[in-house]
Amino acid sequence: MAGELLLERYGGPAEGVSSKSSETDLVSEADRASEAAILELLTGERPEDGLLGEEGSSREGASGRRWVVDPLDGTINYLYRFPAWCVSVALEDVSGGLVGVIHDPLRNETFTAARGEGAFVNGKRMQVNGEESLEFALVATGFGYQAEVRAGQADLLTRVLPRVRDIRRAGAAALDLAWVAAGRLDAYFERGLKPWDWAAARLLIAEAGGALAELEGDPPGLAAANPALLPKLLELVA
Repeated sequence: MAGELLLERYGGPAEGVSSKSSETDLVSEADRASEAAILELLTGERPEDGLLGEEGSSREGASGRRWVVDPLDGTINYLYRFPAWCVSVALEDVSGGLVGVIHDPLRNETFTAARGEGAFVNGKRMQVNGEESLEFALVATGFGYQAEVRAGQADLLTRVLPRVRDIRRAGAAALDLAWVAAGRLDAYFERGLKPWDWAAARLLIAEAGGALAELEGDPPGLAAANPALLPKLLELVA
């Protein structure tokens, strides 16, 4: 539903574009329309659940469950027609992630996971890569929108890049993490993420046999890889 809505607007004139955390951090009418469509569905089907959406939707629930929604992860990519963006929806309870869904409309791929039931892409089971050596690991990351944060991230890359196979930066955190779960990347790290960026994806990683670690500090972040590779990545980025 949300994916179809976004595809209909993709490549058309950008509407309702405004900035958020900085002049380069944008939100569009497509983001808002996608979130409104998801909110309408969840309100009708799950009225007792709580909800947290990137574009401001928020409500307390009475069921002990909460939906965490990123209606368009990769807004800048979407506006530039760079083909790396997605919709991310997660359901959480008191024990953490219960269900995670990431939908990539351009590739018609839907990544799904449910606690204790595995992770899948279009119904096919996913498994993280087993690469254990940093020097052969293809690692993804992302950059913040604040200049001082980006400067720190650039400095970190000078230490990471010589130690790994290569770095990839697609610009959509949820999609990057889904690709780690699918074995298309070996690892991922980034600081400055928000709950909606990783709520669905971290369950995908866990159910695909991967491991995650929260990066402490300011801003906090997240790293993901297979269990053997993650400690080595953390030595570089934590």
